[in-house]
Amino acid sequence: MAHSAPEFETPANEADMQEKLTRVAQRLLSGARVEGLSRLTGGANQQMWSLEAVSEQERMPMILRQASTWNQGAEGVMQLDDEARLVIRAGAGGVPVPRVHEILRPEDGLGTGYLMARVEGETLPPKILKGDRYSRARQVLAGQCGEVLAGIHRLDVSDLTFLQPATPADVVANLYREYQGYGEARPVFELAFHWLREHLPEVPDKLALVHGDFRHGNLMVDEQGLAAVLDWELAFVGDPMADLGWLCVNSWRFGNIDLPVGGFGSREHLFDGYEAASGQRPDPDRVRFWEILGTLRWGIMCQGMAASFVAGHDTSPERGAIGRRASETEVDLLRELVPLNP
Repeated sequence: MAHSAPEFETPANEADMQEKLTRVAQRLLSGARVEGLSRLTGGANQQMWSLEAVSEQERMPMILRQASTWNQGAEGVMQLDDEARLVIRAGAGGVPVPRVHEILRPEDGLGTGYLMARVEGETLPPKILKGDRYSRARQVLAGQCGEVLAGIHRLDVSDLTFLQPATPADVVANLYREYQGYGEARPVFELAFHWLREHLPEVPDKLALVHGDFRHGNLMVDEQGLAAVLDWELAFVGDPMADLGWLCVNSWRFGNIDLPVGGFGSREHLFDGYEAASGQRPDPDRVRFWEILGTLRWGIMCQGMAASFVAGHDTSPERGAIGRRASETEVDLLRELVPLNP
């Protein structure tokens, strides 16, 4: 459940931020200083910073995940202190995640966020999908994703009350409300919503933790395969097959359309990994429902980015360029929903 975050004063500059982070780092390492503070690329909801906490005995490479000031307490957005608690729970359950070192406190003057260990690896799809360095990883990655997703879906999160439950019907209804809010009718999106309502799967016997954004960019990959799962801000409690369908959306294949799992693997390998770790074989029809919903969801997310760009909330070139990609998802939806004439 979203809640109001504490008010805070935005650091005037990096020196101010470094001073405040130094006080946080000293809770971890006595006498530590902060070195190498640098801003990383981040989304509209969060900022990412790289830094090292250094003492005479130890050097700790870390990442600061910090909420953007405009987004503090926004409805429907998981707050980063809650996200940190979820990451801690995932790590305790055997899911590969960065270790959470410290959750920011109100008195730190840095808003909501947390410090986590820096994990070595790559998140950029072109490097993962084309680099010789990751050739071995590509052979095993789909199966590993299935195994890790099975681990996520069996986590006990019944006490984490900030996670919202959502049935398949809830997800479709919520997505339609979001789409309507942009005031831009798209006939192909309307067609997809009609198909989804006609093919709603039954509510699972037991809702499970759903990562909500398990895809390229949020998967840290090294030469051996999947090293860490990142960015848990969209997690909810629902149909676990939503994660498998999202991973298979065409937009994450980056041109490798014959390899539906992230452009690096087959659905069979994904399902094999999931079955090996859970004892349950995913239902292909159920996964297809979530893949189509995921394609539509990404299109509406792009539509939202375009609206944000036009309204002047985020005028970064990246935001504007991604906003234009809504049309790509229309093509993908038509390929899925409108049979070609023989």
